Amino acid sequence: MTTIREMLEKIEYDTLVPRAAKSAETRGRDRREPEDDLRPSYQRDRDRIIHCKAFRRLKHKTQVFLAPEGDHYRTRLTHVLEVTQIGRTIAKSLRLNEVLTEAIGLGHDLGHSAFGHAGEAALSKLVKGGFDHYRQSVRVVEYLENDGKGLNLTVEVRDGILKHSKGEKGELLRKRPKARALTLEGDIIRISDIIAYVNHDIDDGIRAGIISENDIPKPIRDTLGRKASQRIDRMVRDVIEQTLACDYEAVMMSADVLEALEELRRYMFEHMYLIREIRGEFEKAQRILTSLFEYVTTHPAEFFSEKSEEPVEQLAIDFIAGMTDRYALSLYEKLFMPRPWA
Repeated sequence: MTTIREMLEKIEYDTLVPRAAKSAETRGRDRREPEDDLRPSYQRDRDRIIHCKAFRRLKHKTQVFLAPEGDHYRTRLTHVLEVTQIGRTIAKSLRLNEVLTEAIGLGHDLGHSAFGHAGEAALSKLVKGGFDHYRQSVRVVEYLENDGKGLNLTVEVRDGILKHSKGEKGELLRKRPKARALTLEGDIIRISDIIAYVNHDIDDGIRAGIISENDIPKPIRDTLGRKASQRIDRMVRDVIEQTLACDYEAVMMSADVLEALEELRRYMFEHMYLIREIRGEFEKAQRILTSLFEYVTTHPAEFFSEKSEEPVEQLAIDFIAGMTDRYALSLYEKLFMPRPWA
């Protein structure tokens, strides 16, 4: 008897383009598991990510503004949801695997530390080899979640998570084929990430009174649009059109749109991410995480079981990277702030 999973896998073969990643053709998981009779492999991965603790903690992790009190500022969770929705729109329009795209999008920032990129920069100075949220995201799904057993996700989802990040100056679309994700769906999340964050960060910057729409250089507005909705629509349509035009050779953007997006990213770093008001709070956050790391590594018995075989420094990084903003602030206050004698 044909299972529902097998029917869904057949639908993929009947409706998706040849270059789409098919659930039945996954490269597999680190640990073999019996197939589910309802859900194909990428759907199971998506469900595991949504139900894991690291995903829930994203709601109290910084996007740009640290521990924002306003109800409408983005957090890392809302960022992830916006990235995923943009990615799904692109994947569905291209008849690529929408569920795989969704799984990568929902999981791509699971390893982000408290205080966002400020926390990432602080942790990177504390350990040999540095700290990158994308590598930590893979570590979360491979080793840390599920009481240390990991989520046992497919190769394609883990690869997409690993290769989504661009940093401050990295290529938005990788030119070398070997540097790209294993799947087109993975590369969709890479470009969806920046489409989402430059636009929602502009919205948050306007809400905070730091920038206005008219501050964005006119050539960028002329190419991409004068409102967030126009810019997102312009970029999403361009990715779809250019990827179709190259017959799925790679996820692509036209030269003028890609250049305008690069300029917009540079503008955001110069006029928002690195300005004094933001950097001042980032430096405070970095001092907090540095102090926590130093305390945890010198008092490991207060935080960790003796059974672990991991180095204390790695345990401390995993612990601190998993913190939400408010937990880090609360622990810092408990450890370092004097209390009135009662």
